[in-house]
Amino acid sequence: MHQSEPIAVFDSGYGGLTILNDLLTSFPEYDFIYLGDNARSPYGGRSFDVVYRYTLQAVKALFEMGSPLIILACNTASAKALRTIQQIDLPRIDSSRRVLGVIRPSAEKIGELTQSGCVGILGTTGTVLSESYPLEIKKLFPHIRVEQESCPMWVPLVENNEHLSEGAHYFVKKNIENLFKKAPETDTIILGCTHYPLLKPVIEKHVPAGVKIISQGPIVAESLKDYFTRHPEMKSRISRNNRCLFYTTEHPDKFSQTASLFMDREITAIRLEY
Repeated sequence: MHQSEPIAVFDSGYGGLTILNDLLTSFPEYDFIYLGDNARSPYGGRSFDVVYRYTLQAVKALFEMGSPLIILACNTASAKALRTIQQIDLPRIDSSRRVLGVIRPSAEKIGELTQSGCVGILGTTGTVLSESYPLEIKKLFPHIRVEQESCPMWVPLVENNEHLSEGAHYFVKKNIENLFKKAPETDTIILGCTHYPLLKPVIEKHVPAGVKIISQGPIVAESLKDYFTRHPEMKSRISRNNRCLFYTTEHPDKFSQTASLFMDREITAIRLEY
């Protein structure tokens, strides 16, 4: 057994840091490791096979680093790779470990948030094309209507620190208008990409009054608390040294600098090759 058995948070790049923020707040004593596959980011426009292959490589690397529990804090990886990894790969690799995603917890929350029965999803092209959100929500709440809007420019805006610029307002306004043309009665919007919370101040300026804008971080943290209640054997495995390590497949200095956009703390990243 590894001395340290941290919770691992994986993302194709930086966006999962918004999830990690809420997990660190909810579980301050636990150990965490974060891995961003920045060298191959973004995943949003890649095929199912490529996303699955990249995600599985990361999962295996994180298992080798001692993590018994991995959260795919990437909507594209959750949409295109999670189910196959859970059903096919985990039984072969180590059936005592777990990989969780961010789409199911968000879908579970929707029923108590919408009053009009119409929900909007803003996401990357890959997440939208996967239909993962509509499928999950329909399983749980067949009466809820789900409309989606692909926002391919939003991630580059965030990662280039242009998320509060005039350009950001242009693209956000355009995508929000497209969503509400399809479903004017939408009263709840899920930010279906972990980068998008940084755009929330801009999004709020372009949605009708009273529309709820839902970030995934608090939902994932709440869902993990529930998971640990139902699985105390996993909870007991997680090491508690109040430690968080950051890894990237790209240049660590670049990651550390850009990560400051997502987290209000100084980060020193380590390069990981796998």
